[in-house]
Amino acid sequence: MKILIVEDEPKVVAFLKNGLEELDFEVTVAENGESAIATFGQNTFDLLLLDIVLPDINGTELCRIFKKANPDLPVIMLTALGTLDNKLDGFGAGADDYLVKPFEFKELVARINAHTKRPHASPTPVKILRVGQVELDMDKKLVRREGREILLSAKEFALLELLMRCHKRVLSRAEIAEKVWDINFDTGTNVVDVYINMLRKKIDKDFAVKHIHTRIGLGYVFQEE
Repeated sequence: MKILIVEDEPKVVAFLKNGLEELDFEVTVAENGESAIATFGQNTFDLLLLDIVLPDINGTELCRIFKKANPDLPVIMLTALGTLDNKLDGFGAGADDYLVKPFEFKELVARINAHTKRPHASPTPVKILRVGQVELDMDKKLVRREGREILLSAKEFALLELLMRCHKRVLSRAEIAEKVWDINFDTGTNVVDVYINMLRKKIDKDFAVKHIHTRIGLGYVFQEE
C-alpha cells in the first residue's frame, strides 16, 4: 500500500515514515505543496497524510486539488490546528478524516486501515432509496430533495445512506463511527458530530421539514416527518 506524506517537520516525518515502513507500507514524503503536487502527478497512491500548515501551499487547498484529481483517494489531515472551524474547513475541502497532533500512532494506523478497506457491499440491491422528501440514487451516487440535486462528499453520502436505511431508529455515535468510518473504539474524536452538522446544512437547512434529529445522550435519528 502506497502512502504519500505531505509534512515539513523532520521529526514528524521520521516518526511517521519509520513507523509505517515497519508495517510494510510504501511511504513517499513531500515537504511542501509544490513537491506534493509534482509527486502526486507522477505516482499512484492509496492514501494521503496531509499537514495543513506548509511553507507554500496551504494543506486545505492541496486537499481540494488532490480530491478534484481523484475523489476516491482517502485523505487524512494531520495537524496541530484542532478547533471545530479548522475541522470544518478540512472536511469541507474533501478530507476523509482529521487527526490532531499529538496523536497515538496506533490510532493513525487504525484510521489508515479503516479508510483503505474495500467498501462493504450494500446489504440490499436497492438502486433508489427514498425516505421522506430525500431520494438517494445508489448507482449514480446522487441525492435529491424535492427535485433539487444536493452535492455530497463520499463520507456524507455514506452517512446519509446509513441514517436513511435505519430511519426511525436512533443510531449512537459509536455505531455510526463503526459503520461509516470503521472505527470500533472510542478515539475521542467528534468526526460524527462534525459530519452530522455538515449534512444538516445540506439536507435540512433550506427546507421546512427537518429529517435529521438529535436524541440528547443517545445519538441521531432520521425521521420522515
